[in-house]
Amino acid sequence: MAYTYGQLHEMTVSELREIAQGVQHDAVKGFSTMHKEKLLPALCHALGIEAHAHHVAMGINKTAIKTQIRKLKLDREAALKTKNHEQLKDVRHQIKMLKRKLRKAIV
Repeated sequence: MAYTYGQLHEMTVSELREIAQGVQHDAVKGFSTMHKEKLLPALCHALGIEAHAHHVAMGINKTAIKTQIRKLKLDREAALKTKNHEQLKDVRHQIKMLKRKLRKAIV
């Protein structure tokens, strides 16, 4: 059976050890004494699964928003150098709103 990282992460150590018992790979040797934080990455490596959860932003252009944030960070640095507090406050607010938009779009 094919597993995902999320499925493996939610399993108990004993369930992970049962899966490791059926896997013949150097990464899972000594699985009976491994704790979950060691066993989970070893199983992911042995099964060819990426060892982290992916977050996908739905309904927005993530790349465009990140480039806007990078541009605003440059503007923020310029405002700090010129000590323009009003512009600094405005730029920080825009960065905050774009980051919030990204977090809301993650599924």
